Amino acid sequence: MYFLSGWPKRLLCPLEVLEQPLHIQTDPQRAFFAVLSPSQLSIWYCRPSVLIVSYKELSKAASQFGPYKQAEWRPDSTMIAVSTANGYILFFEIPSARDKYLYEPVYPKGGPHLKGTPHYKEEQCAPSLNLEMKKVLDLQASITSLQSTIEDLLVATADGFLHLIHWDGMTNGRKAINLCTVPFSVDLQSSRAGSLLGFEDVYVRDMEYCATLDGFAVVFNDGRVGFITPMSSKFTAEQLHGVWAQDVIDGTCVAVNNKYRLMAFGCANGSVQVYTIDTTTGAMQFSHKLELTPKQYPDIWNKTGPVKLMRWSPDSCVVMVTWECGGLSLWSVFGAQLICTLGGDFAYQSDGSKKDPLKISSMTWGSEGYHLWVIDGSSSNVKPERDANNEAHQFGILQFHFIKSALTVNPCMIHSTYLESNWPIRFSAIDKLGQNVAVVGKFGFAHYSLLTKKWKLFGNITQEQNMMVTGGLAWWNDFIVLACYNLNDHQEELRVYLRTSNLDNAFAHITKLQADTLLLSIFRDIVILFRADCSICLYSIERRPEGLNPTASIQVLQEVSMSRYIPHPFLVVSVTLTSVRTETGITLKMPQQACEAESIMLNLAGQLIMLQRDRSGPQIRDKDNNPNQRKHLPFCAPVVLAQSVENVWTTCRINKQKRHLLEALWLSCGGAGMKVWLPLFPRDHRKPHSFLSRRIMLPFHINIYPLAVLFEDALVLGAVNDTVLYDCLYTQTSAREHLEVLFPFSIVERTSQIYLHHILRQLLVRNLGEQALLLAHSCATLPYFSHVLELMLHEVLEEEATSREPIPDPLLPTVAKFITEFPLFLQTVVHCARKTEYALWNYLFAAVGNPKDLFEECLMAQDLDTAASYLIILQNMEVPAVSRQHATLLFNTALEQGKWDLCRHMIRFLKAIGSGETETPPATPTTQEPSSSSGFEFFRHRSISLSQSAENLHGKFNLTKTLSMPSGPSGKRWSKDSDCAENMYIDMMLWRHARHLLEEIKLKDLGCFAAQLGFELIGWLCKERARAARVEDFVFALKKLHKDFLWPFPVIPASSINSPFKNGKYKTGAVTSELIWNKFSFCCPVPISLTVGEQLLKSQSADTFVNMEMDTGVSNTPRSRSWLGTIGSSQREIDNVSSHGPHMQDAFLSPLLSKGDECSIGSATDLTETSSVVDGDWTMVDENFSSLSLTQSELEHLSLELASKGPHKSQVQLRYLLHIFMEAGCLDWCIIIGLILRESSVINQVFSIMQSSDIDGEICQNIKTGLHAVDKWASTDCPGYKPFLNSIKPQIQKLSEIVEEQVQPEAFQPVNLSKVTEQANPRAEESRTSSSHGTNPQSDAGSSNASRHEEDKSKTEDEDSFQEGSYDCIVS
Repeated sequence: MYFLSGWPKRLLCPLEVLEQPLHIQTDPQRAFFAVLSPSQLSIWYCRPSVLIVSYKELSKAASQFGPYKQAEWRPDSTMIAVSTANGYILFFEIPSARDKYLYEPVYPKGGPHLKGTPHYKEEQCAPSLNLEMKKVLDLQASITSLQSTIEDLLVATADGFLHLIHWDGMTNGRKAINLCTVPFSVDLQSSRAGSLLGFEDVYVRDMEYCATLDGFAVVFNDGRVGFITPMSSKFTAEQLHGVWAQDVIDGTCVAVNNKYRLMAFGCANGSVQVYTIDTTTGAMQFSHKLELTPKQYPDIWNKTGPVKLMRWSPDSCVVMVTWECGGLSLWSVFGAQLICTLGGDFAYQSDGSKKDPLKISSMTWGSEGYHLWVIDGSSSNVKPERDANNEAHQFGILQFHFIKSALTVNPCMIHSTYLESNWPIRFSAIDKLGQNVAVVGKFGFAHYSLLTKKWKLFGNITQEQNMMVTGGLAWWNDFIVLACYNLNDHQEELRVYLRTSNLDNAFAHITKLQADTLLLSIFRDIVILFRADCSICLYSIERRPEGLNPTASIQVLQEVSMSRYIPHPFLVVSVTLTSVRTETGITLKMPQQACEAESIMLNLAGQLIMLQRDRSGPQIRDKDNNPNQRKHLPFCAPVVLAQSVENVWTTCRINKQKRHLLEALWLSCGGAGMKVWLPLFPRDHRKPHSFLSRRIMLPFHINIYPLAVLFEDALVLGAVNDTVLYDCLYTQTSAREHLEVLFPFSIVERTSQIYLHHILRQLLVRNLGEQALLLAHSCATLPYFSHVLELMLHEVLEEEATSREPIPDPLLPTVAKFITEFPLFLQTVVHCARKTEYALWNYLFAAVGNPKDLFEECLMAQDLDTAASYLIILQNMEVPAVSRQHATLLFNTALEQGKWDLCRHMIRFLKAIGSGETETPPATPTTQEPSSSSGFEFFRHRSISLSQSAENLHGKFNLTKTLSMPSGPSGKRWSKDSDCAENMYIDMMLWRHARHLLEEIKLKDLGCFAAQLGFELIGWLCKERARAARVEDFVFALKKLHKDFLWPFPVIPASSINSPFKNGKYKTGAVTSELIWNKFSFCCPVPISLTVGEQLLKSQSADTFVNMEMDTGVSNTPRSRSWLGTIGSSQREIDNVSSHGPHMQDAFLSPLLSKGDECSIGSATDLTETSSVVDGDWTMVDENFSSLSLTQSELEHLSLELASKGPHKSQVQLRYLLHIFMEAGCLDWCIIIGLILRESSVINQVFSIMQSSDIDGEICQNIKTGLHAVDKWASTDCPGYKPFLNSIKPQIQKLSEIVEEQVQPEAFQPVNLSKVTEQANPRAEESRTSSSHGTNPQSDAGSSNASRHEEDKSKTEDEDSFQEGSYDCIVS
């Protein structure tokens, strides 16, 4: 198909005397074109577009003849006839100066030299021509039209006469024909005494000869149109008869398509009416109309003015139309619009201002349709001038460039050596894999590999120039099959070339043919030829290995004569062999024949004709005869399948799951869209009734011009013209001169479109729902199948709900029931509704069901995102109470499933319902935001460093406790306005969910919940400290945390040795992977630095924790210096390695335990830190690293210490939760987290708080009981905990004394919280009936934290900046 490419070019004229051109006409061979000016005739060469010769009329003769008007070439291009305004016809002869050329190409040094090739002069050089006036003929009347026939020139004059003039300028003694004497009727079957024109002043305004219809299409000056045909070989008034086109009364011009036997009549209303001749009655039969629609061109569709010119392309596939107001439009042969310059970037500048459309006074196509020359009519009033350098200004002729298929936008450029001597490209073919392309020019052919990016040309140029491809070419496996004419032997041949061998006739298999070949195609292993004698010949092709280069042999299979059905061989557009037949494969007597060559599809001037094999007689089995010798079945009489067909697609592939699509026949029908001849299969493979149809023809419209069909994917591939504006590159003063301003840059883009919804709808309309279901189920795995269902529902809804006429049998209920057969039903309905106007919702849900029921189905199916979309529907269709009820259900479900983004939207939705903001419904999330899968949002907004070792807990804790709770987008929700009813309603649901998580000991989920939703966890935990936040079973809680945080249970060393690492006094040192290879298996290819010894951070705050007794770790231990002192003269190198984080690899460490070990350490530790494998902010000890020496026991203990650590992410999360529970006063949870981390400093801190504060005795008793239970469990099930429990026995003993001393429990006031004494409040749920929501301790705690956060914010940031190990905590 045709697509505009780039910008048009403007031709330059080198003549001194310039006149603006007014008419342009190519010769029949399209090698030259003639340009008429008022007193000048010029002949130009087409490629390149250069002036060859010009004839200038003398002033005296010019005044006698009048200005030139039209020109017509003789069929052999040796003469030109020019009509003038005063009724003269001037005959010019064009003698050629033999062996004389005006222009020769100049090639750069090292470039290809073609001067030695045959036909070099004719192909590469512009010849020298002369113009001589031979004859002047005066017809004594104004000439309205010229038309060349094979031997004569037909001239129409304004006095109503038709003159038949010989090309020698003689009238041959024949009289002129008066149109008033030619009878006209509706068809040729009417009586000879047809009605005459009936007016004295009627004359032919425009006419064109149609060779395949043998007559003239004419437009009269009164707007009527008709077709005049001679009844015999004599062209006399008695032998002429005309037929009318009854519906056209405003005709302006005509253009004839010989290949498709069409007559296009331009009308004064801007449309083009296309007619053909009924072969039975001879009447003019309307085919289709070309017109702009108000939907596509609302500003200009009815303001184009009359149609001025129309020109069919050389291959008759497209027609170019222009109007009086200007503009160009390109249409396919049966009315598909391809290009129009009256809209888009052609009509508007980049600033939005409207352009003046290009007005065209004349146009003509170049060779093979690659160029279109037009004369710019808007410049006819501007007199050309010459500049100071005596160079010609730009001429009024523009040259538009076209590409003709999607193939030409591939990156392979046609080889210049081949193209220059064989332009233009006439045929092209690509193999099935899309890896090899073959092209055919004037002589020979060449092929290109898209894999190797190399061309292969004939080595012997003489062989190339002696071969002219006539019927096209095709790929068969690795072979190129083509039909050509041998110029040396004057013989038509069928040749087969191997792709991998050299291009040479010595490697070709050549078969001589009896008649000229017009068309060629291949089906499986059969070659189909259509010949000039209207016969079809089938050949078998077979691969034969012979030596290094295999060859292909060809044998004749069958010949079919079509001369009875084809009036002219030129009318056949395509011929293909297919496996399609009227019956499906199930009904055949031999099922394997379903994919054999069953029928011939022949496109005869747009009529698709099918010839099936006649299987009514006895069947021939394959085993009876040799396949090449057996007798082939004859073909039945032809049957017309469709009209107005431009392209046909079918396949011979087999796919049992998608039989509907692969056994169908696909047709492109121009403006009528596409059609599919779909097979209908009986249910459960039962034998169908004889009266039921086996196939059905279904029409459907698409928005692109189809170039290919992907059968299994249910896609149509196409290409569209796109444009890019560059008018801003030039200033306003010079803008008029630049074509880049007048026209946008045209490019071609490939596109695709789904069509399945059209076919399903057509089947449902015809009550073929069972077939639609079979087809849909076969395509249900396509990624865009849900979009197919949505499109079908949307289109039917739009048509029926907006119809002004009543619909007695609506399709929407049927479509709704059809969609319920698929699991995507709920999503399809709600997506359709969200993209449809609210006014149509009632009509939609009346068919598909109540949205409340659909919402509940989504909840049952756990499809919460779809349920959220239905909530928007309910908000608009139901009262607020119903919306709140359903939103609460969805909110609770989203909380349970951890859909935090959806929870945030639901909170906003519920608040909007309460405050009356229903006119702005919340956006429904289709997918989770990235933040939803990350961890504690608290750490996303700021980088804090929590304590990484027990010794530093004191300093780090003072730093982190100054930070308030998460402040995200929903942080403002927890301000003092939360005493409204809606906020309390939401808060109670959040409290209930938090209590549920805590009771289920899901601390990880609780942390995510609080961080994602901005839930103030500390204030709520303060209230729930004696209820939900109390630990009932320490052992179960400990086990649950180990499991949730993937934290391994501790193990004890195999050898009982007094290790210097005991009691947590020493931390692990910097050790390379080589030193501990015997205990760990490493999965990273680079050495891993294990850094130990943590630099203590001194707290800047004056808290009560400053004076607490804490273990000082490394600083108080002389022994550590003895072995840690050997670490690290290479500290600088290690620092360099650790600073380049992206270059380090993650390490996965797992201990290699002996078989006797009874307790597992859980899952392998996932160490995600880049600079170290355990703790992120351990610092290097500035000492010599190379002289490190450890004993076996020290290494063993070190390895077990490392194995007892959980993932880095879990460690950060646990420390964050420890901070939260510590501030909330939940000391029992702090004890459990301290046990998991095995940090005695945490236990000591808790016991110090219990000693220095008035703690509820019940809490102390609970902690004591829990620790005893843990000790008992450790003794039996997990001895790895025993060393740590033994180390804290003195503290446990003190705890027992505290419990005994306490007489009565007092309220506990957590450290660093507000001084306001906490009141014992009932549970939130129990206080719902309170008339006033009063002052909430939660709010007070929140404001207290917020104020403290503001005060210490700068201090926090300063401290953060000094901490090397600061990191972000993210929970997946």
